Parts: sequence; C-alpha cells; structure tokens
Amino acid sequence: MKSPKLSKPMNFHRRFIVRLFNIIMLLDLLVVSRAQNTVTTPVNVGVVLDLDSLVGKMGLSCINMALSDFYATNPHYNTRLVLKIKDSKEDVVAAAAAAVDLIRNVQVQAIIGPRSSMQANFVINLGNKSQVPIISFTATSPSLTSMSSYFFRAAQSDSFQVKAISAIVQAFRWREVVPIYVDNLFGESIVPYLTDTLQEINTRVPYLCVIPASATDDEIAKQLQILMTRQTRVFIVHMTMPLGYQILAKAKEIGMMSEGYVWIMTDIMTTMWRSLNASAFDSLQGVLGVRTYVRESEKLENFEVRWKRKFLQDYPNTTNAELNLFGLWAYDATFALAMAIEKAGTANLRFNETNISSGGATDLETLGVSLNGPRLIQELSKTKVRGLSGDFRFDNGQLPSSVFQIVNVNGNGEKRVGFWTPESGLVKKYTSTNSTSKPKLGPIIWPGDTTSVPRGWEMPTYGKRMKIGVPVKVGFTEFVEVVWDPIAQKEKSIRGYSIDVFDAVMDKLPYAVPYDYVPFATPEGKTAGSYNDLIDQVYHGNYDAVAGDVSIVANRSMFADFTLPYTESGERVVSNLARFVVIIWCFVVLILIQSYTASLASLLTVDRLQPTITDINELLKRKDNIGFQDGSYIEGILLGLKFDKNQLKKFSSPEDLHDLFSKGSANGGISAAVDEIPYVKIFLGKYCGKYTTVKPTFKTDGLGFVFPKGSPLVADVSRAILNVAQGDEMERIQNSWFMNEPNCSDFNPSASSNSLGLESFWGLFLIAGVASISALIIFAAMFLYEQRHVLFKFQSETSMWRKIQVASRIFDQKDLSSHTFRKDASSTCSVHSIGAAGSSPNTNCPPSPSSLSTQTDSADFVFFVEQARITGHGDMTPGGSASPDTFTSPERSSVELANYRHGP
Repeated sequence: MKSPKLSKPMNFHRRFIVRLFNIIMLLDLLVVSRAQNTVTTPVNVGVVLDLDSLVGKMGLSCINMALSDFYATNPHYNTRLVLKIKDSKEDVVAAAAAAVDLIRNVQVQAIIGPRSSMQANFVINLGNKSQVPIISFTATSPSLTSMSSYFFRAAQSDSFQVKAISAIVQAFRWREVVPIYVDNLFGESIVPYLTDTLQEINTRVPYLCVIPASATDDEIAKQLQILMTRQTRVFIVHMTMPLGYQILAKAKEIGMMSEGYVWIMTDIMTTMWRSLNASAFDSLQGVLGVRTYVRESEKLENFEVRWKRKFLQDYPNTTNAELNLFGLWAYDATFALAMAIEKAGTANLRFNETNISSGGATDLETLGVSLNGPRLIQELSKTKVRGLSGDFRFDNGQLPSSVFQIVNVNGNGEKRVGFWTPESGLVKKYTSTNSTSKPKLGPIIWPGDTTSVPRGWEMPTYGKRMKIGVPVKVGFTEFVEVVWDPIAQKEKSIRGYSIDVFDAVMDKLPYAVPYDYVPFATPEGKTAGSYNDLIDQVYHGNYDAVAGDVSIVANRSMFADFTLPYTESGERVVSNLARFVVIIWCFVVLILIQSYTASLASLLTVDRLQPTITDINELLKRKDNIGFQDGSYIEGILLGLKFDKNQLKKFSSPEDLHDLFSKGSANGGISAAVDEIPYVKIFLGKYCGKYTTVKPTFKTDGLGFVFPKGSPLVADVSRAILNVAQGDEMERIQNSWFMNEPNCSDFNPSASSNSLGLESFWGLFLIAGVASISALIIFAAMFLYEQRHVLFKFQSETSMWRKIQVASRIFDQKDLSSHTFRKDASSTCSVHSIGAAGSSPNTNCPPSPSSLSTQTDSADFVFFVEQARITGHGDMTPGGSASPDTFTSPERSSVELANYRHGP
C-alpha cells in the first residue's frame, strides 16, 4: 500500500505533464492551420546552370534544399519561390538563350546563375536591360562587378585572392613568377590584379603562359616544355577543372613536379580538386593551394550529411562528389533571395511590355522591364544572412573579402599550413580575433617530396645557352676588345678586363651557367649602337645579359637590373693645363661654382693642380667645344645642360682625345672633356705631365654587368663579384691589363699650376727689398753726414770700434726734433729764444737743450755735455782729462743732439 503523502504529488505531476503536452499540440495545430490558411503568392525565379557539370548538379541540389529550409523556418511568409530551371550546356549562347526565354516568356523576377564568367558576361547585360537581378555563385571574374547594378556575385572575386598569393611569394622571397591561365575571360581577368600585386613586392612576371580552353595534351606539353627552358620555377595556375588537372598531370609526366619547382593553385582549383579520382592525387603532390576559409560549425556538419544523402538520391551515378564552397554559396544566395523577395512584396510582380511588334523584332527587342526590379535590388543589398558559409551579405554587389586558407596537397588529402587575413597577412593559426601568430606558414612538403624551400629559379641544363651581349669599342680596348673577321663576319676573339672579370665571377657561382659572348656589332664589325641601345637589347629579350664597361646610372636601371659594381666610376672632366683646361663635370652646378670660389688663404695652403677654367657655365658662355666618349650616356647630359650639339666632339680612344686637346676649341678641337674614372686613368697613364683630374663632386655607381629586370641571377652574381673582389684574383686581372701603364707619380705640376706660392710674389718681394735696402743706405749716409763734426773731432788714437760705439749711442738718443716729441713739447713748453741759460722762471719745464749749448755759426746740430767739457782736441773727458771710457748712464744722457730751427 502506497503512502498517501507520495501518491498525491505523483498524480499532480502527471496531470501537469499531460496538460502541458495538450497545450503544445494545440499551439502546433494552430500554427499549421494558420500556415495552411495563409494565401501565398508564387514568384518565378530562373535558374541557369550547366546541369551536367558537378558544380551545376551541386548548385541545384543546394538551391532546392535552401528553399525547403527557408519556408520550413518561415511558413508564414506570403511569397513562394518557384524555380524555372534551364540548362546552359556549358555554352555561352545557350546560357544567353535560356536567360532571354526566362525573362521574355516566363517573366522571372530574378535569375540564379549562370555558372561561368563568360556566360555571365552576356546574361548580365540582359538583366540590366530588363531590370532583372542576376545572382551568380560561381562567376568570379573581377571584370563583371562594374557591369551593372543588377548583377550580384554571391562569391569571392578572383581579385581578392591575389593578396594571399603574393604574400606566399613574398614569404619565400621568390623574385619571378609565371602565371599559367586559361585563354578566356575567367583566366585573363585576374592577370592585371596579380601582376600589379606582385610588382608591389618587387616580384617580376617575365612572361605569361596562356592555355586554350580546348587545348590537347600535346599543346599543353609544348607550352610546358617552353617553360622548362626558362629560369623561373614558380608557377601560379588559374584554371577550371578538369583543364587544371590536365596541366598538372602533364607537368608531372615531363618532370616539372620534381625538386625545385613550385606550383600554386588559385581558389577555384583548390576548391574543386577533391572531386578528382584518387588516382589523380599523385600528380598534385607538393602543390600549394589558396581557398576561401569557412569556419566549421555544427550547422554546417549537419547540412553536409543531409546534402550527401540527397545528392546520392538525385544523382546516383555521380561518384566522388564532395560538398564545397560553391554549394554553400548557392544555398546562402537562395536563402538571401527568398528573404529579399518577401521584403520587396508582391505589388509589382509584373513587366512593362514593349511597344515593338513581335513580327519583325528580335527577342532582345521584345524583352519587357520588371517593375519589381529596382525594389528587389535594394532589398538584396540590405539583406544579411547567417548562412552556411558564414555571415552572408552583399557589399557593392559582391561578397566582401574574407580569410583565405593555405593548403598543401600531400598523400591522399590536403594539409592546412596557414591562413591569410586582410588584417594580419600570413599567419600560421587563425582565431576570430586578430591573430597573434607569427607571419609564417607551417611545414610544407614541396614537389619532389622535399621540405627544402625551392629558391624559385634554376639555370636550365638543356636548351639554349645564355647570350651575353658585348659592346664593340674602337678605343679603350683594355676593357673590351672584339677582334673581327670581316670575311666570316663574326668575331675572332673577345677579350679584355671586363671579360676576364665576368668569367671569374661566373666561375664563382654555385652552379653551372652556360653562356656565349655575342658582340653588339654590324656585319662589318662596327658597333651596332650606343650603350643605351645595348641595354635595350636586354630589355627586349635579345640578350640575356651584358658583360662590358657599362656605367650604372639611374635611367638605365628603369629597363634593366645591374649587379654590384666591379670597378669605380664617376664623371670627370679631363684637361690640358699647359694650354687648355681641366674641369670636372658634376650634376649640381652650384657645388661646382662654390668649390672654385675658395679664398686666397686656401689657395696658398693647398698643394694641388687647379684648372684654368673652373665652371661649366664658363664653357657655355665662351661656347667652347667639349669632348665625350662615343656611345657614352654623357652626351645626353651635356645636351640637357644646353650645350649646342655642334659644341660636342666625340672621341673613341686616348689618341683621339689627345688630338682634340692639341687642336684646341678654336681649331675644331676641345677645351674640356667629360669622361669616367677608369678611362681617365688610362688616358693620364699615356700622357703624363699634360693632363690632370680633380676629385668629382658626383659619382655614378661604377661599372657593372647588366641582366633583365628582376633576374634572379643578379643577387648571385653580385655575391660572386664580392668574392672575386676580396680575393687575389681581381688584383691579378687588374695587373694583367693595367700594370704596363706608365707611372705619373714623378709628374711636376708646378709648370702648369694656378696655385699661388712664394714664386708668385717674386716681383713684389724684389721691389720691397730694393726699396728697403736703398732707404737703409740713404739713411745711414745722412746720419753720418749730420754727425761728421762729432766723429771728426775724435783723437787720432781712438779706435774704430770706439767710434762706432759713440755713433751708435748718438743714433740711439731721442730725436726731440721728431714729430712725436715736438708735439709733446709744444703742448707744455715753448722755446722762444736761444742762448738763455737756465730754466724759465715762469714754468716748470726743464731747461731747453739749446739754452745749455754754445751757439755756433749756422749750426743746426748741437752737442751738449753734463758735467763735462770738450777739449781742444775734441776728446770728451771729465775735469778736462781725456778718458774714452767715462759716460753717464742711459737714464741721464750725457750727450743729446738737438736739431732745432732758429727762432724768429
């Protein structure tokens, strides 16, 4: 017997559950009844697909499933899409005919499809004319976007993936890439976007490989064999299946899936490759692929199971069918279209008929115009769906760019090695937020079953050898000398410093490079053009490189790539200091002007040669002739500086240059020459003592070897140049070609120098010296003459040395008659009389020397003695005794000589 306390609660719960179930059933019946009572409006929607293709079958099944899921979720909606399906039969005309029929006869409100970009190109125009939206989930050509506002691309544009592809190329530092694409609108539309993006990372596209859509295996093999003879080993394949597989299979057959090759598949091939038979996987081993990334979800997994079951029911004979991104886009696009049609309403589901009679009009002329079209494209543009592929919406008529995943085909499947995002670029891992992973990819198995990253190019060991262009020179053959056979009209030998360096550099490469020298010459053995013309031959592909004395200048680098220089260069002017001028050419004339306006002090301290003309503008004003080497780029520079062409004189050898200088500008020669350092050294070596150079204020990068733009050989050859230059081999080569030149170290430039030295002022020194010596002699004579009455009164036994001492002391006394002392005396004391003894009683002035002297007849010079007298014999002694040794100290002069004028 059950406890009553337990039975009551149990009965209560049972009754509650039964009542809740009845309520739910009632609500469900009400909803079903309401749905059944809802009046729905059918809306015709066309579907144009290649129904025999895998994409067509997959797309149609996903479209049907989308409508079923949409109206099961929204049974109360008033509209119901009714599909009108047409087979385009993989033909452009058939697709256009199907669209015309759907618009004109069925009056569809929208068309889903067509499959290919070529088909869509014409169908879009029909939709634009009749205001019927065209929604394609497979037409990925970028050129379709701008055709019409009635076109909606429910897929990623091919232009979006080029950023991901270029990021892969940049990550592995590949310098050249060759696109291989199908010859139609789908293939060629991606090329401009791809090449532009590769150019941004300094990766060159040396050539394009175009494969006809209907190409046979033999035609494909022929194109691939051409690629094998080239250096580039990185290929980007942009094809539809199965043509893309044909190319990869043929590449495998002829050995282009071996180590060193790189194959990258674009989005459409990476999306479709898994539909191939398992036997075809062997041809794709090591291939990289780029594909739009779709995040995994439970909703997607459940749909994939349902789709697989339905697809096998509808197409039991189709094997290896795998749901891919095109099926997901078909599902989401149908879902979005159904929602947009519901929001647009059913008020204007009709067409305006044209007034043209159908009797003589074409089908295109009788197309009506949908009244619901403008409203429908507005709703489509605003519709947002959380679909199987993720957030589904249209941005300017197409799906916005999303994340791409990078996969590596290996074994019987593929391995994800990384992602590319618009925000972070290449990353190894991806999350919903910005990835913090380092910008790198996971491990990759490359063709040839190797993990070593291919360098992206190889020198072909078969096929044509490299053609190395060589300039033909008349002079300066130390660099390049081509000996010509006029009978055979070919070269006998090619030698020179530049040739030896090139051979040494190529021997240093870690791989063999077969090449032949080809002179840039006419059949007569003359030069076929300038150095710029020679570089143009590399640009146009006639030469694979140039080995010679080619200067590295900016404008040439626009058409070719240069290695590191193997010798220095510059722009210099060579001059004859004996009779002519040496100047240096520089690009910045102001620097040249300032450099030659040095002060006199610097000219006196700098011991170097100076040109007699220091300004290029001076040559222009004087209209002097100027020389340059034949074929040099300097001619263009001189013409750019407004030199008249008649002023420019060409020379081909050192002898020609010497002859031009010897003639002079007035006689058809030159006053100056512009040339480069290597040639100047050779010229000066042959003509020591007549010419000189001045350090340049502008330098080019030197002489280098020329290769095509973006050539991968440039980096390796440059490294080899460094190896040669740092070793003994470069010195040996230089000595073998330039060691025999004479040494100009003993050259004395003083004869032709403009520098100011002591010898420059010898005239001034002579004049000053003669004047000084003459003044000294005259003064001494005058002094002796004035003191003759003193000197002649010495006793006869007085020595000459004593007389000189006395004369010196007299000379050393202050001359109170001088201007200085006269001025001081006149300011304090005045002498008004002569002969008055003693000092003036009215002044503090000392007695005048004249007051202490004895006046003589017409004598201007007076000797005076303090505490002494002059004897009759003229000897000066104290107390009347003759003593030659007694004189007062300098502070108290014992004798003072005054030269005063007599008073008035």
